[in-house]
Parts: sequence; C-alpha cells; structure tokens
Amino acid sequence: MSSERTQPIPPTGEQYTISAGGYAAVVTQVGATLRSVTVDGRELLWSFGSDESPSASQGKQLIPWPNRIRDGYYTFNGIEYQLPINEVPRHNALHGLNDGFAWQLVSHTDRQVVQRHVFHPETGWPGTLTSTLTHSVDDHGLRVRVHVTNDGDVALPYGYGVHPYFAFEDIDEVTLDLPFSQELRVDEDRLLPMEVTPVTGTNDFRTPRPLGSTVLDTAFTSPASEDWRVRLAGPAHAIEVWADRTLPWVQVFTGPERDAVAVEPMTCGPDAFNEGPTHDGVIVLASGEDHVATWGVRAG
Repeated sequence: MSSERTQPIPPTGEQYTISAGGYAAVVTQVGATLRSVTVDGRELLWSFGSDESPSASQGKQLIPWPNRIRDGYYTFNGIEYQLPINEVPRHNALHGLNDGFAWQLVSHTDRQVVQRHVFHPETGWPGTLTSTLTHSVDDHGLRVRVHVTNDGDVALPYGYGVHPYFAFEDIDEVTLDLPFSQELRVDEDRLLPMEVTPVTGTNDFRTPRPLGSTVLDTAFTSPASEDWRVRLAGPAHAIEVWADRTLPWVQVFTGPERDAVAVEPMTCGPDAFNEGPTHDGVIVLASGEDHVATWGVRAG
C-alpha cells in the first residue's frame, strides 16, 4: 500500500522566517538552528540551503554543554557519567545533545520565533532540562534569548554555546576586534584544556588588526566589559557579535577554506564538566532553577 506525498520534508524541518528594519533571519525546526541572517538582502552567515543539512555545526545550538568533554566522561555529585563519543578521532563528546530534535513551535510572528525542547534523561545525562529559545529581529539586528529550566528532581550541570559562522570572500583581509584578555591553551591532538593564560602574540586582537594568515580555534575569556562585542570588518561589510555577562567565553574559529569565521558565545570553556582550568564556569542548576543568556548579531 502506498501513499502520496506532496513535498519532501526538508532535512531541518520547517523554516521560520522573521524580519524587521532591514534584518531577516531563518531558524529551523530541527535543532532550532540559525540558518540565515541577512541585512538588506546580504547574507552574513556561511549558510546552507533549506533542502540541505548543516555541516561543521553551522548555526547549531550547543545544549547542555558547548565544545568538548574529555572522553565523554564526567563526575557530578559523586556519580560517574559516560556520554556517547561523537568526535571519534579525538575521543570526545562534542557540542551537547541537540542533534536531530524537532523543536516545538511556541509562537511565530513577523519579528519573532519562540521554540521549546525538553532534554530528557539519556545515556550520560541524568535529568530533565526544558530549553526555550527566542529569536527576534528589529532595527538593531538579531537578538537570541536562551532560557533553560531544570524541570527534573536532580541537580544538573549545564553550559550553553552557539556556533554561527560569518562569511567573507577572504578572511585574510578581515579586521578582527576581540576584546578578551585571556585565552585557553589546549593540547594539539585533542584540543582539550591545559591552562588559561594571558593573551599574547598572534592571538592578541585587543587592538583591532587584520587576521592575515592567523589560524584560530581558540577559546577566549575575561572580556574587557561584562557586555562584550566582537567585530569582524571586511572590505565590503562588517558584523558584530555581542553577548551579555552570562556568556563570558567566546570561541573563535577560522575555517580551513579561509572564507568564514565562527564566533561562538559560550557560558563556559571546553570540558567545563570536569575538574581543570575551565571547571569554575560550569553552571549547577538545582531542581526548579533556571538560567537565561542573551546574545545577538548586528551589522557593524
């Protein structure tokens, strides 16, 4: 027995478009992924089509932890947990649990889309975390509000990050303004934390300068102000990524094709669930507690 199908379902499900004041954005049903941000019709992101799947974590919401957890293993409240390994070559658990979930649509207007997903207990994750994401646009750009609540009966470790890439023809010509005074040194093989050190040398962009041949896959912290902004200025356009004090970390990644830069606001550094140089950034949510973080993008 066969049934007729009118249109294929896009890999990322429904596409929610919002627009105002020259800005527009597209957020997908699957993963609440930020697929597109445009200003006056110009695409700011290294994006993907509505009929395509994202690659390299394009626009991904990193919940309930950003970046890597060493061996997928951590201890919390005296209990050992083992997460699935999804970064196989480095044997890490990477970028949270938000893979393949169709988020519930709460509301969708011309200027705003609100989505919700409940992360239930699973392998390596002990609790129930309700996440509500609000994407909105106005004359000042895109604003994203991330509200999570521990709706279970056990305390939870928590971290958040997001993974947008910003497209340029040649990032060597892009001037980076990165007002962070500390960086995380990692081992070369697995990109796991070694120590937090003052920013020096080629990674110091506190005085704006062109990226040139600099290669970055680096987490930075200690912003110059609680409400920070990172600016990328190319020959044709500029963008600013901003965040509030709840996101004191940022990961900057220069893509291997030298045509995009990821600027990733984060609540904590890599491997924060484990003891080490980033552990003080882990957020502990008791039953019933919540956490709100806000970040955004605007033309610069």
